[in-house]
Amino acid sequence: MERLGTALAGRYTVERELGRGGMATVYLGDDLKHHRKVAIKVLLPELGSLLGPDRFSREIQVAASLNHPHILPLYDSGEIGEAAGQRGSGAGQLLWFTMPYVRGESLRQKLSRERQLPIDQALRITSQVASALDHAHAHGLIHRDIKPENILLHEGVAMVTDFGIALGQVSEEAGSRPSGKEDRLTGTGISLGTPQYMSPEQSAGERTLDARSDVYSLGCVLYEMLAGEPPYTGASAQALIAKRFTDPVPRVRRLRATVPVAVDQALLKALATAPADRFPSAGAFMEALTAPAPDQQRDPSVAVLPFRNLSADPENEFFADGVTEDVIAQLSKIRALKVISRTSVMQFKNREQSLREIGATLEVATLLEGSVRRAGNRVRIVAQLIDAEADRHLWSETYDRQLTDIFAIQTDVALQIASALEAELSPDERTRIHRKPTSDVRAYQFYLQGRHHYFRYTGESIQKGIEYFRKAIAVDPDYALAHTGVAFAYAELAAGEGGSAQRPDEAYLESKQAITRALTLDGQLGEAHSVLGLLKFTHDFDWAGAEREFKLALQLNPGAADIYDHYGWLCGALERWDEALALVTRAQELDPLVHRADVASTLLRAGRYQEALEAALRCVEIDDFARGRSTLGWAYLKSGMPAQGLAELERATALAPENVMFRAQLGQAYAMAGKTAEAREMLRQLEQLSQKRYVSPYHMAYVYTGLGEADRAMDFLERAYEERAGSVYGIKGSFLFTSLHSHPRFKTLLSKMNLS
Repeated sequence: MERLGTALAGRYTVERELGRGGMATVYLGDDLKHHRKVAIKVLLPELGSLLGPDRFSREIQVAASLNHPHILPLYDSGEIGEAAGQRGSGAGQLLWFTMPYVRGESLRQKLSRERQLPIDQALRITSQVASALDHAHAHGLIHRDIKPENILLHEGVAMVTDFGIALGQVSEEAGSRPSGKEDRLTGTGISLGTPQYMSPEQSAGERTLDARSDVYSLGCVLYEMLAGEPPYTGASAQALIAKRFTDPVPRVRRLRATVPVAVDQALLKALATAPADRFPSAGAFMEALTAPAPDQQRDPSVAVLPFRNLSADPENEFFADGVTEDVIAQLSKIRALKVISRTSVMQFKNREQSLREIGATLEVATLLEGSVRRAGNRVRIVAQLIDAEADRHLWSETYDRQLTDIFAIQTDVALQIASALEAELSPDERTRIHRKPTSDVRAYQFYLQGRHHYFRYTGESIQKGIEYFRKAIAVDPDYALAHTGVAFAYAELAAGEGGSAQRPDEAYLESKQAITRALTLDGQLGEAHSVLGLLKFTHDFDWAGAEREFKLALQLNPGAADIYDHYGWLCGALERWDEALALVTRAQELDPLVHRADVASTLLRAGRYQEALEAALRCVEIDDFARGRSTLGWAYLKSGMPAQGLAELERATALAPENVMFRAQLGQAYAMAGKTAEAREMLRQLEQLSQKRYVSPYHMAYVYTGLGEADRAMDFLERAYEERAGSVYGIKGSFLFTSLHSHPRFKTLLSKMNLS
């Protein structure tokens, strides 16, 4: 730095180092002539010597001629030799150039903080970079090092930097030829480019690069913005480059199912190994990203209707339901299949509708129906796959086996359905489907009874479910799914929205112990990683850790609606509304009769009140339930219709009188509408109830917020934080606490929760 400052004296002053990478070091400086801040980039001496000052000067001239709103311009350049007058000697020369100093952050810094970007934001950044690249390519300049570090974000605008150390496009018409020094770069350990983003031809050392090499790099950057990681990773640069030549191009939708099909297809083309298979220009890549997806055959889809219990003992109903749920669980491990979740299909247990009507309601092309007859240690299962539209049998099978063969039957049914629907299975998916959860049939039966009670979703039934899960564990202590059932049940009690009297701190402790054991026994359970993700953000406020768990859970169990839903909760808590909405919408697609309320409430929290109102109305048209009515009530209130809003919130309270959340929200709404006496009465009821059972301080805070008693509301929110009560994790994005946002204690609380 001292040498640089001395050499630039009179033109620039060098203040401090801003950062360094594999090819250069950047300093903050002052342009003494023009009185402006500049970034001074100094190439490594080895790189400067190999390029040589003459070639560097030619490249800088081309780069300096670029004039584009998304390209960081070059101001000046020069060289510093070991001694004056040694120009061109190659003895440790420093080549430098200056650019504007941009206040903001690089895309790398943003990704390090957020990992994934909202899809529309990622496409906007890509569009701006593509425009910059098209401009440079038209001037014969290939960047060669497009990566997040070289994309600056300033006031929402992306700017490409480092054209100053790009190498010009090799062009017969321009008469340029490689100097021969490029071949020596790799041997010195210096690479013009970054392995995670280099095109295959660049990583192979080919001399003739064109625009398609930068298109590949831009595809890698977009992939990372969407998926949270580059398309190829490896323990070393060599391993990474080898993957690029041998592995198929990864599909971004395998990691983020909400990415549009058109974007997924465009990325496949941009990341093609052969340049001839890629887009000819960055602009063509961008056009494909934003083009409507062509009409395609829908992904294969299936709903497993509740298997009928044909056993003489009606108590075996739980066994038939268990077979249904386990077949769904097996199928949901297949990414190529859309599988409707159990909650929606169970509503057709005593079905009166035709198969065509059911298929249309659940938005699937095929239905699996069957029956279970159990007698002693024998079980007979009949299954048949039906085209819902044509009412045509696609496959059928009868299994007459020992009860101990139940898992083999379920595996075979899942594989037969995948085969009939031509759904491709990866080797990992096939392995997971074949995995046997327990070798003890008694443990399995206790587990099924536990699920049978748990899925009634009342405080009492969840506790009953826990009892049976623990019985299963007593029979088989290594039954990972049973431990997961315990963990999920306690997590539900801990994060419950008012229906449970269980203290959340006690429930969270039980849940953590159970999920730790489950993952120790089987680290490949998507359900277990989902529970861990839920605990990490609802209890630990470890947002990044939770997100990693949800992504892993979706890799292991890509068809599970609840995982998408809980991941959506996390994104909503972080006010990443586009992602939250995409995730809960996917949950609704997989469980269409259940997660409509999640879509409506996410729209409401995002401030999209008219859309929330329409979505909530659709919810209550399908099912008159408390949460739907509550969401509808707040949508009316936020849309300026207080009378309708209060009526709906009163209806929600009447539908679920044991749920204190609805009572508390009604109290808040009364206060906001000027009905102070009614609000005080709700508060009195909650305080009286708290003498008999646990009442979440989070819900008490609702009423005090509505009454305008901010300090009292903060008292209860701070208690809720200490107890991890209610939905305290969601306070930042909650419209119910907007009036508290400027309160100093509220800001302090957000900081404690890693939300500031």
